[in-house]
Amino acid sequence: MSTLDHPAASRVSRRLHGLIPVLALLAGWEAASRSGLVDPKLLPSLLTVAGRAGQELAEGRLAVDVAASLARDIAGFTIGSLAGILVGLLLGLSRLADRLIGPSFNAAKQIAIFAWIPLISVWFGVGEEAKIAFIALAAFTPVVVNTWEGARAAPPKLAEVARVLEFGRWRTLRLVTLPAALPAIFAGLHLGLINAWLATVGAEYFMTVGPGIGGLMTEGREHFHMDLVLLGVLLLGLIGLALNTLATRLEARALRWRRRA
Repeated sequence: MSTLDHPAASRVSRRLHGLIPVLALLAGWEAASRSGLVDPKLLPSLLTVAGRAGQELAEGRLAVDVAASLARDIAGFTIGSLAGILVGLLLGLSRLADRLIGPSFNAAKQIAIFAWIPLISVWFGVGEEAKIAFIALAAFTPVVVNTWEGARAAPPKLAEVARVLEFGRWRTLRLVTLPAALPAIFAGLHLGLINAWLATVGAEYFMTVGPGIGGLMTEGREHFHMDLVLLGVLLLGLIGLALNTLATRLEARALRWRRRA
């Protein structure tokens, strides 16, 4: 049996292959900056960006910015996802709610998320509350869509068994509907987490400047410190990747029972 036939070795191999484009991009970046092919003022070298990261860390600013962004992201995601699960279950379980609210929700979800910024600024001001409301809205929509679909996807045979056994509404929800809907709900939460992170940066970039990675990038743009802007870009990518990996592992752990069933 070759090494690649082993599942663990196969996973490591896939991950190493996935790193090749990233390493090639970073090597191209460094070569373009050092060779003068691109003006280093526009594209500082990786070492310059790393030096800027060290300086920001030493001054204590980088930790504050990262913590501020993560705190907003978690607060907005928590509010948006909880509201999304409740609304999604309501739409999936109630034919009346489906008929009354469903068409309006389907129309509202077609509106680009950034189009809500003017309204949110009027309703919540331009401070922290507005940013969290914007992030919550970004997480809300995919969670509603997936929970709605999941709640309607309970196998008819299970629903029939619940009726035969004379389960009440709460027992049917707990033992039939929610277990059937969980994969879709987790898929919605995963999408909501990604959307919330993107919205966190958008809120920090387009609303009032304050602590956060978006604020760090805005400061770099205004003072033409491209090393600061690129540091923000790298942080966004790394933290987004970490959040996505965390969500994938939590989803796999929470749904292990389905593979054993």
